[in-house]
Amino acid sequence: MLFNSLQFLFFFPVVSSVYFLLPYRWRWAFLLFASYFFYMSWVPSYAVLILTSTLVTYLSALAIGAVGTKAGKKAALAGCLAINLGILGLFKYYGFFADSLRAALGYMDIEGHEVPALKLLLPVGISFYTFQSIGYVIDVYREKIKPERHFGIYALFVSYFPQLVAGPIERSVNLLPQLKEKFDFDYGRVTDGLKLMAWGFFMKVVIADNLAIFVNSVYNSPKEHNGPTLLLATYFFAFQIFCDFAGYTEIAIGAARIMGHDLMENFERPYFAKSIPEFWRRWHISLSTWFRDYLYIPIGGNRASLPRWCANLLVVFVICGLWHGAAWTFVIWGALHGMYMAVSVATRRWRTKAEESLGLDQAGLPVKLAKIFVTFNLVSFGWIFFRANSLNDAGYIVTHLFSGFGQGLTADVNPARLALYVALILILLAVHAVQRKVVVRDYIVRQPMHLRWAGYALIVTAIFFLGQFEGADFIYFQF
Repeated sequence: MLFNSLQFLFFFPVVSSVYFLLPYRWRWAFLLFASYFFYMSWVPSYAVLILTSTLVTYLSALAIGAVGTKAGKKAALAGCLAINLGILGLFKYYGFFADSLRAALGYMDIEGHEVPALKLLLPVGISFYTFQSIGYVIDVYREKIKPERHFGIYALFVSYFPQLVAGPIERSVNLLPQLKEKFDFDYGRVTDGLKLMAWGFFMKVVIADNLAIFVNSVYNSPKEHNGPTLLLATYFFAFQIFCDFAGYTEIAIGAARIMGHDLMENFERPYFAKSIPEFWRRWHISLSTWFRDYLYIPIGGNRASLPRWCANLLVVFVICGLWHGAAWTFVIWGALHGMYMAVSVATRRWRTKAEESLGLDQAGLPVKLAKIFVTFNLVSFGWIFFRANSLNDAGYIVTHLFSGFGQGLTADVNPARLALYVALILILLAVHAVQRKVVVRDYIVRQPMHLRWAGYALIVTAIFFLGQFEGADFIYFQF
């Protein structure tokens, strides 16, 4: 069930209404039922995997809490990781590694070694709920939280429908306690949540899905287009993927807030970042902090020599690329960001001294804008590998990105639609610029009623008249 679907338009009002009408003691059970119904609306058999992951992590956490020795706790944790990562690896990565091995054997002219093929359907959201449940078990192992003994509450934590299939990847210390609290209907929270959902729908169906029309036409046949068209499609994709994913997050946070739950923020104006490290502090925050806390720091983090520090960054980002997708394009995207981070770390002291000697540290806005421009272009270059359908397509785009200038756009797009795309991006950037100074929702509340309702009517009208409603999936559902 997609957020941008007619089914969800009926599903969510019914669920939230019944939720507040039920006695407190039955609410968790109803939300658990609704969450599994939501998840099973894609493929009912998906429920078997999420239930298996839930049972394994639930029992593993209890075992860790019950075992008195460090060795026993480590064994329980290791078993839990092996099972959950094994399931993830089988369903998401087996085909990728099997195809890669087949290609390698063929390249070396090695015959007689058949690699069995398995036709497995990738369960939607498996990477998200697997990481969320693994994070819980590690938190129990580190004694940051006690094992949850109520299986129903824990199952709800893993399957909570607003953030189930595309995050944010919640921490147990944040969401689990909230699922036990008693929330009454709160008009302020409901209106606040509805505003978040409206802005999320605007980002998704108006900005992202309109930009997708142009991006898809170019990236699905890149060899038919010249440099200016490829470059424009790449820039448009940068905003498409942000509005697609951040739009989902806003809808998820808004839906949860209506029911009394606060999910973590996942984006903080990432395209205003002045460096790659800052970009990753602003982009997909729940994932970047997950990798920081559960992988980067345990393997040594920055508590090592410079070469080892850079190697740790590269390892984490290659794995981050694989998390996003079982394809070499994603591996290269992750490795590219790993190299960005390593270069940033290795040259940080030199860059700081250079800025001080040239007086650039006091130059103010022009230097900040230059840094934002450079960072955005580095990120956009990486998006080529993220979006390209194959390594061949990515290679063609990279090598032809600056060819054919002066020929005009080769994509079939009329000036009016092109103007619409640019206008939508400018609206997004304007909102982000305002958010640097004020909390937009608080600012709206302080306005007279007629202005508030005029604004609400305007965004709803834009959604219905400019939105694309052909069931376009959210990009991150494939992860």
